[in-house]
Amino acid sequence: MSAGTIVLVGTAVFAVGCATGGTGLRDGGPARTDTVARTAPSGSSPADGASASASPSGTPLKKVDPVRLIMADPKVGADVKRDLKPCTGKEYPVDVSYGKVTGGPVADIVVNVLSCADALGRGTYVYRADGAKYENVFADEQPPVYAEIDRGDLVVTKQVYGKSDALAYPSGEDVITYRWDGEKFTEQDRVHSEYSNVVDGGVQPVPATSQKN
Repeated sequence: MSAGTIVLVGTAVFAVGCATGGTGLRDGGPARTDTVARTAPSGSSPADGASASASPSGTPLKKVDPVRLIMADPKVGADVKRDLKPCTGKEYPVDVSYGKVTGGPVADIVVNVLSCADALGRGTYVYRADGAKYENVFADEQPPVYAEIDRGDLVVTKQVYGKSDALAYPSGEDVITYRWDGEKFTEQDRVHSEYSNVVDGGVQPVPATSQKN
């Protein structure tokens, strides 16, 4: 690596270190439908990118800088990193959830990276605490994709598009439930819904089919 390259990397990390700290706690609920995720200053120091607060159970919750986490992760695709920029001001299109999804003593982190223009999920990642660091234990970079924590399971929603589908009107949707087996996530359930166009141009779901492993 040349000296010039090192300077560029250092500058990028510093810029990311100024990024904000995510959207806070969430456990379940629908995927985002607003334009972009809003992030608020975390008050974390550039040294660790994290701050502590209380979880609903009263135990300490270590919050992280999600943008710094994504940018420092070698498992995240180069295109996701390249396009991860503030939408307005210092607001990054990133959603963060903290919760128990791998059974560890420390809350896991689910990060969803969205697009600024239409809030479509560009990638979703799960990080598990490994000492003072976080390990990427799940990644899906096939957009549009969005993940949430639901009662200890990881639930991933993926819109399905046909060749002639407009962006606003997908052909269907896959909702996939994953469960941690102690080493990795394994698929437990998959629900596929197919949509049919209605008169006003919207979409209407037809009965879904569920496939369990």
